Amino acid sequence: MAAPRYKALVDAFAADIRSGRLAAGARLPTHRALAAREGVAVVTATRVYAELEAMGLVSREQGRGTFVRDIAVPAGHGIDQQAVATDAVDLNFNCPSLPGQAGLLRQALREVAGSGDLESLLRYQPHRGRPQDRASVARHLGRRGLATDADRILVTNGAQHGLAVTVMAALDAGDVVAVDALTYPGFKVLAHSFRLDLEPVPATADGPDLDALERLCATRPVRAIYTMPTLHNPLGWVMPAADRIRLIEIARRHGPLIIEDASYAYLVENPPPPLAATAPDLTVHVSGLSKSVATGLRVGFVVAPPPMVPSLERAIRATTWNTPALTTSIACRWLDDGTVDHLEARKREDARARQAIARQELAGLPLIGHPSSYFTWLPLPDDARADRLTATLARHHISVATAEPFTTSARTPQAIRLALGSTDPDSLRSTLRTVRRVAVEDACA
Repeated sequence: MAAPRYKALVDAFAADIRSGRLAAGARLPTHRALAAREGVAVVTATRVYAELEAMGLVSREQGRGTFVRDIAVPAGHGIDQQAVATDAVDLNFNCPSLPGQAGLLRQALREVAGSGDLESLLRYQPHRGRPQDRASVARHLGRRGLATDADRILVTNGAQHGLAVTVMAALDAGDVVAVDALTYPGFKVLAHSFRLDLEPVPATADGPDLDALERLCATRPVRAIYTMPTLHNPLGWVMPAADRIRLIEIARRHGPLIIEDASYAYLVENPPPPLAATAPDLTVHVSGLSKSVATGLRVGFVVAPPPMVPSLERAIRATTWNTPALTTSIACRWLDDGTVDHLEARKREDARARQAIARQELAGLPLIGHPSSYFTWLPLPDDARADRLTATLARHHISVATAEPFTTSARTPQAIRLALGSTDPDSLRSTLRTVRRVAVEDACA
């Protein structure tokens, strides 16, 4: 039996996109023009583009048309994990985007193009950022509860780069770093690259086991503590204020530097003060705009004790010289005009709505997470295997992360992390239903 006409058109477009005959960014014909060219109904042309979009091959922009996506870079991927197939629903990597963000970028580019200092963006910039940019960051961080001087701020190519230059500036190969037993995979990659000795600290419901951290610092020469006190990735905890004070006291007694990762902190309303606000002399605070605004906007911030600033500046020079002035200029415009605050507020609402969907569709399963987080942690029964479950889900075109990339201890727990921010809410709901069914079937197998 011959395939339906619209399927033949989907296959032809898909082949042209995957082969490169249709280049990334190319605008496709309008629905009406495609219908006229191929002799099909407009509703059929609409169906063709909808299927191509579901496959991750095209994107639609309201009022502008349908465009070929750049499939050389997958829509989502995890660190040290397999790339996500273009036809898979991505619950592996978060790339939350809100309607209208592309329009904001278009308007910002127009404003930059019309500004008086355009030529200056073509020149080298100060390694740690222009004074006016660092002042914009300081005002932004002040609204987040971290009052700081612009002279203590360095602008980086995203928070990951901020972590990298912090490691380069503060630590040497073989240094012991206390980390959570489940932690951000990007820091694990840095530790491996710089030959750091990671010591796992077990977790409680609200954060790291501080008794265990105290024992570790008393028995080993811990040089740094890497921590995510406000919305931990992947467990979603927010450390209580009293625990933050105790962690700082442990650091003061034993001497390690605190590396505070605040990448997801924007999702929590009215959290306790950042560690850097209470202990600015022994804390490096790292955050950025990739999570809160757009993953492609690689602008990060490091707030450091003054004695560390020169070594951090040298590390920035060694790795990238300076953050590109064009992206920094756009980011700081958005920091100053309220765009970032507005997007962060909308993303908090979006994350809460997605968590609600997850808790409805996965009701009865032992989910762990914060109510306004873009991810949730799902421990599996003792006899279950996360790799088997992820393989089964992959056959259903669903990509999830196991615990392996997050684990720093000898034993990897059987669990998966579900990222909730890279697909539309309706798709998320139906995909989580499949996750639930497959997980229950796997547990009963």
